[in-house]
Amino acid sequence: MKPLLSKTTRPFIIYVLIVFAISIPVYYVVVDSIWSAELDAHNKIVAAKTAYELNRRNLSDEKLENSIEVWNSIQPGTNILELKPGDNQKDTTFTIYKNTPYYPPEKIDRFRVLSTIVQLNGKPYRFVSETNIEETKDTIIALTIVTIFFFILVVIGLLLLNRKLSYTIWKPFQNTLDKLRKFNLNSQTEIDFEKTNTKEFEELNESLKKLIAHNISAYKTQKEFTENASHELQTPLAILKNKLDILLQSDDLTERQYHIAEEMNKALIRSSRINKGLLLLAKIENNQFDNSENIRLDNLVNQRLEALQEHFKEKQIAISTNIHPDITLNGNGNLTETLINNLLVNAVLHTAPGGAIKVNVSESGFQISNTGKQVLDQHLLFKRFSKMSANSSGSGLGLSIVSEICKFHGWKVSYEFDGEYHQFTVLT
Repeated sequence: MKPLLSKTTRPFIIYVLIVFAISIPVYYVVVDSIWSAELDAHNKIVAAKTAYELNRRNLSDEKLENSIEVWNSIQPGTNILELKPGDNQKDTTFTIYKNTPYYPPEKIDRFRVLSTIVQLNGKPYRFVSETNIEETKDTIIALTIVTIFFFILVVIGLLLLNRKLSYTIWKPFQNTLDKLRKFNLNSQTEIDFEKTNTKEFEELNESLKKLIAHNISAYKTQKEFTENASHELQTPLAILKNKLDILLQSDDLTERQYHIAEEMNKALIRSSRINKGLLLLAKIENNQFDNSENIRLDNLVNQRLEALQEHFKEKQIAISTNIHPDITLNGNGNLTETLINNLLVNAVLHTAPGGAIKVNVSESGFQISNTGKQVLDQHLLFKRFSKMSANSSGSGLGLSIVSEICKFHGWKVSYEFDGEYHQFTVLT
Protein backbone atom coordinates (compact mmCIF):
# COMPACT_ATOMS: atom_id res chain seq x y z
CA MET A 1 0.00 0.00 0.00
CA LYS A 2 1.47 3.32 -1.13
CA PRO A 3 0.97 6.87 0.21
CA LEU A 4 -1.29 9.19 -1.78
CA LEU A 5 1.54 11.54 -2.77
CA SER A 6 3.60 8.64 -4.11
CA LYS A 7 0.73 7.59 -6.35
CA THR A 8 0.50 11.11 -7.82
CA THR A 9 4.27 11.60 -8.08
CA ARG A 10 4.99 8.56 -10.24
CA PRO A 11 2.60 9.51 -13.10
CA PHE A 12 3.93 13.07 -12.96
CA ILE A 13 7.55 11.86 -13.28
CA ILE A 14 6.59 9.61 -16.20
CA TYR A 15 4.78 12.54 -17.84
CA VAL A 16 7.82 14.83 -17.38
CA LEU A 17 10.10 12.11 -18.80
CA ILE A 18 7.92 11.78 -21.91
CA VAL A 19 7.81 15.57 -22.36
CA PHE A 20 11.59 15.87 -22.02
CA ALA A 21 12.14 12.96 -24.44
CA ILE A 22 9.89 14.64 -27.02
CA SER A 23 11.60 17.97 -26.41
CA ILE A 24 15.01 16.72 -27.62
CA PRO A 25 14.11 16.45 -31.34
CA VAL A 26 11.92 19.55 -31.02
CA TYR A 27 14.87 21.49 -29.56
CA TYR A 28 17.08 20.25 -32.38
CA VAL A 29 14.65 21.30 -35.12
CA VAL A 30 14.12 24.73 -33.56
CA VAL A 31 17.85 25.37 -32.93
CA ASP A 32 18.78 24.05 -36.36
CA SER A 33 16.22 26.36 -37.99
CA ILE A 34 17.58 29.36 -36.06
CA TRP A 35 21.17 28.47 -37.01
CA SER A 36 20.23 28.11 -40.66
CA ALA A 37 18.44 31.45 -40.68
CA GLU A 38 21.39 33.13 -38.95
CA LEU A 39 23.87 31.56 -41.38
CA ASP A 40 21.74 32.66 -44.36
CA ALA A 41 21.81 36.22 -43.02
CA HIS A 42 25.56 35.95 -42.41
CA ASN A 43 26.19 34.73 -45.96
CA LYS A 44 24.14 37.61 -47.39
CA ILE A 45 26.23 40.08 -45.39
CA VAL A 46 29.44 38.44 -46.65
CA ALA A 47 28.20 38.65 -50.25
CA ALA A 48 27.14 42.28 -49.89
CA LYS A 49 30.39 43.31 -48.19
CA THR A 50 32.55 41.47 -50.76
CA ALA A 51 30.76 43.19 -53.65
CA TYR A 52 31.02 46.56 -51.88
CA GLU A 53 34.75 46.24 -51.23
CA LEU A 54 35.54 45.12 -54.78
CA ASN A 55 33.46 47.90 -56.34
CA ARG A 56 34.92 50.52 -53.98
CA ARG A 57 38.43 49.92 -55.35
CA ASN A 58 37.40 50.78 -58.94
CA LEU A 59 39.43 47.89 -60.39
CA SER A 60 39.80 47.41 -64.11
CA ASP A 61 38.10 44.36 -65.61
CA GLU A 62 41.44 42.56 -65.83
CA LYS A 63 42.38 43.29 -62.22
CA LEU A 64 38.84 42.38 -61.14
CA GLU A 65 39.17 38.98 -62.79
CA ASN A 66 42.55 38.47 -61.11
CA SER A 67 41.11 39.48 -57.76
CA ILE A 68 38.17 37.09 -58.22
CA GLU A 69 40.59 34.28 -59.10
CA VAL A 70 42.68 34.96 -55.99
CA TRP A 71 39.51 35.19 -53.88
CA ASN A 72 38.21 31.86 -55.14
CA SER A 73 41.54 30.14 -54.47
CA ILE A 74 42.20 31.36 -50.95
CA GLN A 75 38.69 31.83 -49.48
CA PRO A 76 37.33 28.41 -48.43
CA GLY A 77 33.73 27.78 -49.34
CA THR A 78 33.23 31.05 -51.20
CA ASN A 79 33.23 31.42 -54.99
CA ILE A 80 32.49 34.25 -57.38
CA LEU A 81 31.46 32.83 -60.75
CA GLU A 82 30.50 34.29 -64.09
CA LEU A 83 26.90 33.75 -65.02
CA LYS A 84 26.20 30.79 -67.25
CA PRO A 85 23.81 31.01 -70.14
CA GLY A 86 20.22 30.47 -68.98
CA ASP A 87 20.94 31.41 -65.34
CA ASN A 88 17.65 32.65 -63.90
CA GLN A 89 19.55 34.93 -61.51
CA LYS A 90 17.41 33.95 -58.52
CA ASP A 91 18.79 33.71 -54.98
CA THR A 92 18.74 30.24 -53.38
CA THR A 93 19.66 28.82 -49.99
CA PHE A 94 20.19 25.10 -49.27
CA THR A 95 22.19 22.60 -47.19
CA ILE A 96 24.88 20.26 -48.50
CA TYR A 97 27.09 17.54 -47.01
CA LYS A 98 30.68 17.11 -48.16
CA ASN A 99 34.16 16.38 -46.90
CA THR A 100 36.60 19.26 -46.60
CA PRO A 101 39.94 18.75 -48.39
CA TYR A 102 41.77 20.95 -45.91
CA TYR A 103 40.66 19.76 -42.43
CA PRO A 104 40.17 16.89 -41.76
CA PRO A 105 39.89 15.19 -45.14
CA GLU A 106 37.98 12.13 -43.94
CA LYS A 107 35.27 14.06 -42.12
CA ILE A 108 31.87 14.79 -43.68
CA ASP A 109 30.58 18.24 -42.73
CA ARG A 110 27.28 19.98 -43.20
CA PHE A 111 27.24 23.37 -44.92
CA ARG A 112 24.64 26.07 -45.37
CA VAL A 113 24.93 27.50 -48.89
CA LEU A 114 23.81 30.88 -50.27
CA SER A 115 23.77 31.38 -54.04
CA THR A 116 23.04 35.00 -54.96
CA ILE A 117 23.74 37.60 -57.67
CA VAL A 118 26.20 40.45 -57.04
CA GLN A 119 27.08 43.36 -59.33
CA LEU A 120 30.82 43.90 -59.89
CA ASN A 121 31.84 46.79 -62.20
CA GLY A 122 28.24 46.79 -63.42
CA LYS A 123 28.39 43.14 -64.44
CA PRO A 124 26.35 40.42 -62.66
CA TYR A 125 28.22 37.52 -61.02
CA ARG A 126 27.03 34.42 -59.17
CA PHE A 127 28.28 34.59 -55.54
CA VAL A 128 28.25 31.23 -53.73
CA SER A 129 29.02 31.15 -49.98
CA GLU A 130 29.28 27.94 -47.92
CA THR A 131 29.30 28.09 -44.12
CA ASN A 132 29.84 25.08 -41.89
CA ILE A 133 26.95 24.15 -39.54
CA GLU A 134 27.44 22.33 -36.28
CA GLU A 135 27.10 18.57 -36.81
CA THR A 136 23.70 17.00 -36.11
CA LYS A 137 25.21 14.26 -33.94
CA ASP A 138 27.02 16.71 -31.69
CA THR A 139 23.91 18.86 -31.40
CA ILE A 140 21.67 15.95 -30.39
CA ILE A 141 24.25 14.70 -27.87
CA ALA A 142 24.55 18.16 -26.31
CA LEU A 143 20.76 18.60 -26.15
CA THR A 144 20.29 15.11 -24.69
CA ILE A 145 22.87 15.74 -21.96
CA VAL A 146 21.30 19.07 -21.05
CA THR A 147 17.77 17.55 -21.06
CA ILE A 148 18.81 14.61 -18.86
CA PHE A 149 20.50 17.01 -16.46
CA PHE A 150 17.37 19.11 -16.08
CA PHE A 151 15.16 16.01 -15.86
CA ILE A 152 17.24 14.68 -12.95
CA LEU A 153 17.10 18.14 -11.39
CA VAL A 154 13.29 18.22 -11.71
CA VAL A 155 12.88 14.69 -10.28
CA ILE A 156 15.15 15.37 -7.29
CA GLY A 157 13.36 18.64 -6.63
CA LEU A 158 9.99 16.92 -6.93
CA LEU A 159 10.96 14.18 -4.47
CA LEU A 160 12.28 16.73 -1.98
CA LEU A 161 9.12 18.81 -2.33
CA ASN A 162 7.02 15.66 -1.99
CA ARG A 163 8.72 14.80 1.29
CA LYS A 164 8.40 18.37 2.52
CA LEU A 165 4.73 18.57 1.55
CA SER A 166 3.93 15.20 3.12
CA TYR A 167 5.39 16.45 6.39
CA THR A 168 3.88 19.94 6.45
CA ILE A 169 0.68 20.04 4.38
CA TRP A 170 -0.40 16.50 5.29
CA LYS A 171 0.61 16.72 8.94
CA PRO A 172 -2.95 17.65 10.12
CA PHE A 173 -4.31 14.65 8.21
CA GLN A 174 -1.76 12.35 9.88
CA ASN A 175 -2.73 13.78 13.28
CA THR A 176 -6.37 13.00 12.53
CA LEU A 177 -5.49 9.42 11.55
CA ASP A 178 -3.43 8.93 14.73
CA LYS A 179 -6.34 10.06 16.91
CA LEU A 180 -8.79 7.83 15.04
CA ARG A 181 -6.49 4.83 15.54
CA LYS A 182 -6.42 5.46 19.29
CA PHE A 183 -10.18 6.06 19.52
CA ASN A 184 -12.10 3.45 21.53
CA LEU A 185 -15.89 3.46 21.51
CA ASN A 186 -15.95 1.90 24.97
CA SER A 187 -14.44 5.08 26.45
CA GLN A 188 -17.36 7.11 24.99
CA THR A 189 -15.04 10.14 24.74
CA GLU A 190 -15.24 12.41 21.72
CA ILE A 191 -12.05 13.32 19.85
CA ASP A 192 -10.75 16.88 19.94
CA PHE A 193 -9.07 17.37 16.56
CA GLU A 194 -6.39 20.01 16.08
CA LYS A 195 -7.33 23.19 14.19
CA THR A 196 -5.92 23.51 10.67
CA ASN A 197 -5.96 26.26 8.04
CA THR A 198 -6.60 23.74 5.25
CA LYS A 199 -10.27 23.88 4.27
CA GLU A 200 -10.60 20.22 3.23
CA PHE A 201 -8.96 18.88 6.41
CA GLU A 202 -11.07 21.14 8.61
CA GLU A 203 -14.24 19.91 6.87
CA LEU A 204 -13.05 16.32 7.33
CA ASN A 205 -12.48 16.88 11.05
CA GLU A 206 -15.92 18.45 11.49
CA SER A 207 -17.59 15.54 9.67
CA LEU A 208 -15.67 13.03 11.80
CA LYS A 209 -16.72 14.85 14.98
CA LYS A 210 -20.38 14.59 14.00
CA LEU A 211 -20.00 10.93 13.00
CA ILE A 212 -18.22 10.02 16.26
CA ALA A 213 -20.79 11.91 18.33
CA HIS A 214 -23.59 10.04 16.55
CA ASN A 215 -21.87 6.67 17.06
CA ILE A 216 -21.29 7.37 20.76
CA SER A 217 -24.96 8.28 21.16
CA ALA A 218 -26.08 5.14 19.30
CA TYR A 219 -23.64 3.04 21.34
CA LYS A 220 -25.03 4.42 24.60
CA THR A 221 -28.58 3.71 23.44
CA GLN A 222 -27.72 0.13 22.43
CA LYS A 223 -25.86 -0.46 25.66
CA GLU A 224 -28.78 0.84 27.71
CA PHE A 225 -31.16 -1.34 25.71
CA THR A 226 -28.97 -4.38 26.26
CA GLU A 227 -28.79 -3.77 30.00
CA ASN A 228 -32.51 -3.04 30.29
CA ALA A 229 -33.48 -6.00 28.12
CA SER A 230 -31.29 -8.28 30.22
CA HIS A 231 -33.13 -7.20 33.34
CA GLU A 232 -36.65 -6.81 31.95
CA LEU A 233 -36.73 -10.10 30.00
CA GLN A 234 -34.82 -12.38 32.35
CA THR A 235 -36.93 -11.44 35.35
CA PRO A 236 -40.35 -12.48 33.91
CA LEU A 237 -38.78 -15.58 32.36
CA ALA A 238 -37.37 -16.55 35.75
CA ILE A 239 -40.77 -15.97 37.38
CA LEU A 240 -42.53 -18.11 34.78
CA LYS A 241 -39.92 -20.84 35.21
CA ASN A 242 -40.41 -20.78 38.97
CA LYS A 243 -44.22 -20.94 38.67
CA LEU A 244 -44.01 -23.86 36.25
CA ASP A 245 -41.68 -25.72 38.61
CA ILE A 246 -44.21 -25.26 41.40
CA LEU A 247 -47.02 -26.39 39.08
CA LEU A 248 -45.10 -29.49 38.04
CA GLN A 249 -44.66 -30.46 41.69
CA SER A 250 -48.42 -30.32 42.32
CA ASP A 251 -50.21 -33.64 43.00
CA ASP A 252 -53.48 -32.34 41.52
CA LEU A 253 -52.24 -32.41 37.90
CA THR A 254 -53.59 -35.01 35.58
CA GLU A 255 -51.14 -36.84 33.35
CA ARG A 256 -52.24 -34.78 30.33
CA GLN A 257 -51.84 -31.51 32.26
CA TYR A 258 -48.43 -32.62 33.46
CA HIS A 259 -47.22 -33.26 29.88
CA ILE A 260 -48.54 -29.86 28.77
CA ALA A 261 -46.75 -28.12 31.67
CA GLU A 262 -43.56 -30.07 30.92
CA GLU A 263 -43.63 -28.94 27.26
CA MET A 264 -44.19 -25.37 28.41
CA ASN A 265 -41.23 -25.67 30.75
CA LYS A 266 -38.97 -26.94 27.93
CA ALA A 267 -40.06 -24.09 25.67
CA LEU A 268 -39.47 -21.60 28.48
CA ILE A 269 -35.97 -22.98 29.13
CA ARG A 270 -35.17 -22.71 25.41
CA SER A 271 -36.55 -19.14 25.31
CA SER A 272 -34.38 -18.20 28.26
CA ARG A 273 -31.32 -19.70 26.51
CA ILE A 274 -32.10 -17.81 23.30
CA ASN A 275 -32.54 -14.56 25.23
CA LYS A 276 -29.21 -15.00 26.99
CA GLY A 277 -27.52 -15.87 23.70
CA LEU A 278 -28.92 -12.83 21.89
CA LEU A 279 -27.95 -10.54 24.75
CA LEU A 280 -24.45 -12.01 24.76
CA LEU A 281 -24.15 -11.43 21.00
CA ALA A 282 -25.31 -7.82 21.42
CA LYS A 283 -22.74 -7.21 24.15
CA ILE A 284 -19.94 -8.72 22.03
CA GLU A 285 -20.92 -6.62 19.01
CA ASN A 286 -21.02 -3.50 21.20
CA ASN A 287 -17.50 -4.25 22.54
CA GLN A 288 -18.70 -4.42 26.12
CA PHE A 289 -15.99 -6.88 27.16
CA ASP A 290 -12.37 -6.41 28.14
CA ASN A 291 -9.83 -8.53 26.24
CA SER A 292 -6.65 -7.89 28.21
CA GLU A 293 -6.76 -10.90 30.57
CA ASN A 294 -4.11 -13.62 30.66
CA ILE A 295 -5.96 -16.88 30.01
CA ARG A 296 -4.69 -20.41 30.73
CA LEU A 297 -6.24 -22.16 27.74
CA ASP A 298 -5.28 -25.66 28.89
CA ASN A 299 -6.96 -25.11 32.27
CA LEU A 300 -10.17 -23.80 30.68
CA VAL A 301 -10.42 -26.79 28.34
CA ASN A 302 -9.81 -29.27 31.17
CA GLN A 303 -12.44 -27.56 33.35
CA ARG A 304 -15.11 -27.70 30.63
CA LEU A 305 -14.29 -31.34 29.89
CA GLU A 306 -14.70 -32.16 33.57
CA ALA A 307 -18.05 -30.32 33.71
CA LEU A 308 -19.41 -32.30 30.75
CA GLN A 309 -18.35 -35.75 31.96
CA GLU A 310 -21.94 -36.77 32.78
CA HIS A 311 -23.05 -35.96 29.23
CA PHE A 312 -20.18 -38.02 27.80
CA LYS A 313 -21.12 -40.99 29.99
CA GLU A 314 -24.82 -40.66 29.20
CA LYS A 315 -24.17 -41.00 25.44
CA GLN A 316 -21.20 -43.35 25.91
CA ILE A 317 -18.92 -40.98 24.00
CA ALA A 318 -15.21 -41.82 23.95
CA ILE A 319 -13.03 -38.79 24.74
CA SER A 320 -9.40 -38.50 23.58
CA THR A 321 -7.33 -35.43 24.44
CA ASN A 322 -3.95 -34.00 23.46
CA ILE A 323 -3.60 -30.86 25.58
CA HIS A 324 -0.24 -29.10 25.79
CA PRO A 325 0.36 -27.58 29.24
CA ASP A 326 1.00 -23.91 30.06
CA ILE A 327 -0.81 -22.45 27.02
CA THR A 328 -1.43 -18.75 27.76
CA LEU A 329 -3.54 -16.32 25.71
CA ASN A 330 -4.57 -12.68 25.93
CA GLY A 331 -8.32 -12.14 25.80
CA ASN A 332 -11.51 -12.33 27.81
CA GLY A 333 -11.71 -15.32 30.11
CA ASN A 334 -15.50 -15.57 30.29
CA LEU A 335 -15.93 -15.32 26.53
CA THR A 336 -13.17 -17.87 25.90
CA GLU A 337 -14.81 -20.26 28.35
CA THR A 338 -18.15 -19.76 26.56
CA LEU A 339 -16.49 -20.45 23.22
CA ILE A 340 -14.94 -23.73 24.42
CA ASN A 341 -18.17 -24.78 26.12
CA ASN A 342 -20.28 -24.09 23.02
CA LEU A 343 -17.96 -26.13 20.80
CA LEU A 344 -17.93 -29.05 23.26
CA VAL A 345 -21.72 -28.95 23.76
CA ASN A 346 -22.20 -28.77 20.00
CA ALA A 347 -19.97 -31.84 19.63
CA VAL A 348 -21.97 -33.73 22.28
CA LEU A 349 -25.35 -32.81 20.72
CA HIS A 350 -24.31 -33.91 17.23
CA THR A 351 -22.42 -37.08 18.15
CA ALA A 352 -24.36 -40.30 17.97
CA PRO A 353 -24.34 -42.58 21.06
CA GLY A 354 -21.16 -44.60 21.14
CA GLY A 355 -19.30 -42.00 19.03
CA ALA A 356 -16.04 -40.21 19.78
CA ILE A 357 -14.79 -36.70 20.48
CA LYS A 358 -11.16 -35.55 20.14
CA VAL A 359 -9.73 -32.41 21.75
CA ASN A 360 -6.34 -31.00 20.76
CA VAL A 361 -4.75 -27.90 22.32
CA SER A 362 -1.44 -26.41 21.14
CA GLU A 363 0.40 -23.09 20.94
CA SER A 364 -1.39 -22.18 17.69
CA GLY A 365 -4.91 -22.80 19.04
CA PHE A 366 -7.25 -25.72 19.65
CA GLN A 367 -9.39 -28.19 17.71
CA ILE A 368 -12.52 -30.07 18.75
CA SER A 369 -13.61 -32.98 16.54
CA ASN A 370 -16.59 -35.32 16.73
CA THR A 371 -17.66 -38.30 14.66
CA GLY A 372 -20.22 -37.73 11.92
CA LYS A 373 -21.56 -39.13 8.67
CA GLN A 374 -21.86 -36.21 6.25
CA VAL A 375 -20.39 -32.76 5.70
CA LEU A 376 -22.23 -29.72 7.09
CA ASP A 377 -23.23 -26.65 5.06
CA GLN A 378 -20.49 -24.11 5.79
CA HIS A 379 -22.60 -21.23 4.44
CA LEU A 380 -25.21 -21.79 7.20
CA LEU A 381 -22.97 -23.22 9.90
CA PHE A 382 -22.15 -19.98 11.76
CA LYS A 383 -25.39 -18.12 11.01
CA ARG A 384 -27.94 -17.43 13.76
CA PHE A 385 -30.80 -19.91 14.24
CA SER A 386 -29.43 -22.26 11.57
CA LYS A 387 -29.74 -25.88 12.64
CA MET A 388 -27.84 -28.67 11.00
CA SER A 389 -30.17 -31.28 12.49
CA ALA A 390 -33.97 -31.24 12.55
CA ASN A 391 -34.20 -32.89 15.98
CA SER A 392 -31.61 -30.62 17.62
CA SER A 393 -32.66 -29.14 20.95
CA GLY A 394 -30.16 -26.32 20.80
CA SER A 395 -30.97 -22.61 20.50
CA GLY A 396 -29.37 -22.22 17.09
CA LEU A 397 -27.00 -19.55 18.45
CA GLY A 398 -24.10 -21.63 19.77
CA LEU A 399 -21.85 -21.49 16.70
CA SER A 400 -22.87 -17.87 15.98
CA ILE A 401 -21.59 -16.96 19.42
CA VAL A 402 -18.38 -18.92 18.70
CA SER A 403 -17.87 -16.92 15.49
CA GLU A 404 -18.48 -13.55 17.18
CA ILE A 405 -16.14 -14.38 20.09
CA CYS A 406 -13.39 -15.27 17.59
CA LYS A 407 -13.96 -11.97 15.73
CA PHE A 408 -13.78 -10.09 19.03
CA HIS A 409 -10.40 -11.64 19.85
CA GLY A 410 -9.05 -11.52 16.29
CA TRP A 411 -8.96 -15.32 16.10
CA LYS A 412 -10.00 -17.51 13.17
CA VAL A 413 -12.52 -20.35 13.37
CA SER A 414 -12.90 -22.90 10.58
CA TYR A 415 -14.74 -26.17 9.86
CA GLU A 416 -13.65 -29.26 7.93
CA PHE A 417 -14.98 -32.79 7.47
CA ASP A 418 -12.45 -35.55 6.79
CA GLY A 419 -15.03 -38.25 6.04
CA GLU A 420 -15.25 -39.42 9.64
CA TYR A 421 -14.84 -36.41 11.94
CA HIS A 422 -16.34 -32.92 11.99
CA GLN A 423 -13.38 -30.69 12.87
CA PHE A 424 -13.79 -27.20 14.37
CA THR A 425 -10.46 -25.40 14.59
CA VAL A 426 -9.75 -22.09 16.34
CA LEU A 427 -6.42 -20.46 15.46
CA THR A 428 -5.30 -17.95 18.07
